[in-house]
Amino acid sequence: MMIGLLKTMRPRQWTKNVFIFAALVFDKKLFQWDHLTRTALGFVLLCLISGAVYIINDLADAEKDRQHPEKRHRPLASGQLKPGIAIVSAIAIPFIVLPLGALLHPLFSGFLLLYLLIQLAYSLWLKHIVIVDVMIVASGFLIRVASGVFLVDAERFSPWLYICMTLLALLIGFGKRRHELVLLQESANAHRKSLQEYNLPLLDHVISIVTASTLVAYAFYTFSAPNLPPNYTMMLTIPFVLYGIFRYLYLIHVKGMGGAPEEIALSDRPLQATFVLWGLSVIVVMYWG
Repeated sequence: MMIGLLKTMRPRQWTKNVFIFAALVFDKKLFQWDHLTRTALGFVLLCLISGAVYIINDLADAEKDRQHPEKRHRPLASGQLKPGIAIVSAIAIPFIVLPLGALLHPLFSGFLLLYLLIQLAYSLWLKHIVIVDVMIVASGFLIRVASGVFLVDAERFSPWLYICMTLLALLIGFGKRRHELVLLQESANAHRKSLQEYNLPLLDHVISIVTASTLVAYAFYTFSAPNLPPNYTMMLTIPFVLYGIFRYLYLIHVKGMGGAPEEIALSDRPLQATFVLWGLSVIVVMYWG
């Protein structure tokens, strides 16, 4: 039962919560122990609250998940986890996490509550509204980044990074919808109501627009953000972003992946290498550039 509960909280998807560290890195406080500790604790609390959201989402989607070729193996859909245990856990986790978040920073706890409420609205209603469903998913990534700003008392965090994060999240979200549409085909409508409003030409056009916007926004950030080195060396990180996005597009269009972005991040070696090289180059430029 406990294993089923942990699976329902989807630890693999907690990789998305690493975006809470963005403010720590880009505000040049990565090597300040107090800020690093607070952000790490915030990461743990964010993982727990997002785990509660996944429990609620699976409770709401249990019947539809049973019709999905992959999601029917989830603990609630397969019967491994009893609904009563899932309900109690989904209620208990926020009651524990939100007060702990307030101890780190009152506004951080506010962001956790905002994330929880938005995701509840998504699970119960907004995920059925075309385009809005992906925008709500993107807002979750934006909240992850913004919550980290208050944990480190950021003073030089560029607004361009909010734009880049939002666009990147939209790209991932629309890529996931494309994968679902291809995978489920005729039964797509039975699984997710909003999928009947999507088609491949629309999603391919939107993905192209968002891809171009993401690259332009990041390029603007590298030479216009006020807290970067004046010699424009941050522009040297652009090739890693280009390759990373192109690699992701290759995986969703050619390899038919994209249904679980966290699986791509944890399994594709070229993409992992790109993340590491980009991260190292950012740290070198920000701290020693």
